[in-house]
Amino acid sequence: MPDSRRAKGWSTLDKDLSRISQVELATGFLARGLLAKVAAGGFLVIAGLIAAGAIGAFDNLTLVIVATVLGAYMALNIGANDVSNNMGPAVGARALPMGAAILIAAIAESSGALLAGREVVHTISFEILDVGAITDVTSLIQAMLAALMAAAIWVNFATWIGAPVSTTHSVVGGVLGAGVAAVGFGAVNWPLVAIIVANWVISPLMGAVTAALILAFIKTQITYRKDKIKAARRWVPVLVAVMAGSFTSYLNIKGVDRLFTSTDVNAALAGLCIGALTYVVVAPLIRRQARKMENRNRDLKALFSLPLIVSATLLSFAHGANDVANAVGPLAAIVQATQTGSAEAAVEVPRWVMVIGALGISFGLFFFGPKLILMVGDQITKLNPMRAFAVSLSAAITVILASSFGLPVSSTHVAVGGVFGVGFFREWYMARRRMKQSGAVSKSLAIEEGRRRKLVRRSHFMTIVAAWVFTLPAAALVSALVFGLMQLLFV
Repeated sequence: MPDSRRAKGWSTLDKDLSRISQVELATGFLARGLLAKVAAGGFLVIAGLIAAGAIGAFDNLTLVIVATVLGAYMALNIGANDVSNNMGPAVGARALPMGAAILIAAIAESSGALLAGREVVHTISFEILDVGAITDVTSLIQAMLAALMAAAIWVNFATWIGAPVSTTHSVVGGVLGAGVAAVGFGAVNWPLVAIIVANWVISPLMGAVTAALILAFIKTQITYRKDKIKAARRWVPVLVAVMAGSFTSYLNIKGVDRLFTSTDVNAALAGLCIGALTYVVVAPLIRRQARKMENRNRDLKALFSLPLIVSATLLSFAHGANDVANAVGPLAAIVQATQTGSAEAAVEVPRWVMVIGALGISFGLFFFGPKLILMVGDQITKLNPMRAFAVSLSAAITVILASSFGLPVSSTHVAVGGVFGVGFFREWYMARRRMKQSGAVSKSLAIEEGRRRKLVRRSHFMTIVAAWVFTLPAAALVSALVFGLMQLLFV
């Protein structure tokens, strides 16, 4: 056989083997996806069995089991979508591998839900709707079922398209749609709905501006200093102390009612004390670590890695304490209405309901979370430990500032807004430096080059913003349709 024919044969064989390896890779990917779906389905079945065993013989036992399955489904979706905002920056900055991030987040989320989750859930779901206007308990149960189903479906869809959305807004939209379908527009607290809509703008803007300011401080005071290590010895302990104090106040504000009750003043004092103590402990450690470092950015990034991991863990703990109510709030209302025959805004959450919510969030993160973690941490804009630290710290500071002004904010919008803020700030900063370096003569060329060097992916930006805008109306519409269908089927 001539060499050319032999080479052609080997080339054909290589192509065939490459195709086979790609098929095997695709098969493995599909198998992992199928296994995750089977495991999630098994969790839903177990949740229904737990509800049947916990409730016992009640007239509406079937509805409670269905509600439990839907609540568990919602918890899975919260874990798949919402937790990405906490761990995404740490993974994108390469401070944590994906497996370690999922493990830490699962432990922190479950701990936050079980240790600091609120014993009495006063969810915003009941504040936007006059629950007392629904005199028929069965209608209330059906409304909460419709709200859970609609919210879970919307969050599942958002996860599928790769858009981190607010699960709180999804639940609010679900309750709003079912409530309007059940008792009309008069039972809705429209001023509160207007505040929630305004939150779409307030939350991401506050998160973006705060993250950009923090990153600007890091760049001007540390990164671009002639002696980077000397600047780091001075400012990194201060930033870590601010982080510790901010997260102490953040955890007080975001819901640790089961551990202790805290006022805003006590939260601020606790933050100041922990921040000062952290500085005293961290400053000598940073000085000791900096002695072995060279005057380059790579070594600076190492100083921010551990604080970034700690901040991501604390964010997950606070998220578990606060947002588990999005899954178990409507479910707890259904359980209480079934057992007492009345509808009340103050709902005692049974322990088994809280456990299902905590496990659902953890399983959702484990089975389906990597997609959104990569989206937030790596695909919107490139992050390093310093940029990711700015995002995490901005989330805590923004919640504290917003709470002091009485502004409701979405942790999802704040965190993702922080990622956008870091990316857009870097675009502006790099364009400014290029224009200074190129001079006035080449100003137009510098602007054109800046357009080609976008550091934030516009397609992801538009997809996420569109998903934010449509979250409440889409969940409301689906919920109203589901409630109407229930009314027709169970007349």
